[in-house]
Amino acid sequence: MKPPRIIATRDRKEKRIILLSSDEMTLDSTAMSSIRTLRSFLAVARLGSFAAAGKDIGLTAAAVGQQIRALEDELRKSLFDRSGRAVVLNTAGRGMVGPVQELVARYEALAAAEGDAALSGTVVMGALVSALMGAFADSLWALTRQHPALEVTLFAGQSADFAARVERGELDAAVVTQPPMRLPAQLVWTALYTEPMVLIVPAKPHFTLPADGAAALAQCPFLRFDRQTWTGHLVDEALAQCGAAVATRMELNSLEAIVALVRQGFGVSIVPQLANLNWARDRALRIVPLPGVDVSRSVGLLERRRHSRERVTEAIKAYFAGG
Repeated sequence: MKPPRIIATRDRKEKRIILLSSDEMTLDSTAMSSIRTLRSFLAVARLGSFAAAGKDIGLTAAAVGQQIRALEDELRKSLFDRSGRAVVLNTAGRGMVGPVQELVARYEALAAAEGDAALSGTVVMGALVSALMGAFADSLWALTRQHPALEVTLFAGQSADFAARVERGELDAAVVTQPPMRLPAQLVWTALYTEPMVLIVPAKPHFTLPADGAAALAQCPFLRFDRQTWTGHLVDEALAQCGAAVATRMELNSLEAIVALVRQGFGVSIVPQLANLNWARDRALRIVPLPGVDVSRSVGLLERRRHSRERVTEAIKAYFAGG
């Protein structure tokens, strides 16, 4: 059995990581023609052009365009607004994304051998960048090795953005921070692991760094995680618990960028202690205790209460439960 191959691509809007397996199923050609058209529709909806969609699924731009026009003719309605080479879902097209994903996923499930416990087909997920750097990526690698006919498409981004996409059916599930507000009734979040919020300071700062954590927060440049994000709310909670008034020098929406700036000596920050990194051995930064602060970031799986890829999400949750 060949191990899954990993392809990483990046476009202007978002980083996309695709885990692909080498096995393919042999299916009825007529049914596959219809399923391929639906897959082409989903690829165009996701990528915004026939050329990009064709590259993603192994067809020419002309072939993808022909499939989409045939689908629109069959449905007797336009699904995309076209402007030059760009195509954008219109209202009718947006309403079809969820149902089409369900149809494709159900067909792939039917294509599997009866009674086969193996997972197959495509699951589309979102994940925090920090999750992709560690435990969650490990779980996907283990899952695709165990189920080589399973294809996982991942989008990296922010928790709040993924919640709406899961609700609309654009994503089967997403690995996100615990939501700070009540979720819609059709969504459910399951905890996978936790990360304590900690103060990190540079080993070689470009400023005077007090030894005391509270004093460091009060006197040093503070690199703040975006206050509009779910993790940003946790930073505010930690600051409130220690009663610190900080001088925000920069506000960023990337934990990785904040950690890099701290390492370079440009400021201090409160961030989740990423589960996959051993900062105790990092020579460029230190973790400073904050007495009285007890705030953690819980990372978990967000999904609809009922969806066609529940076997995959159950397998992910079982991986973490067994760890």
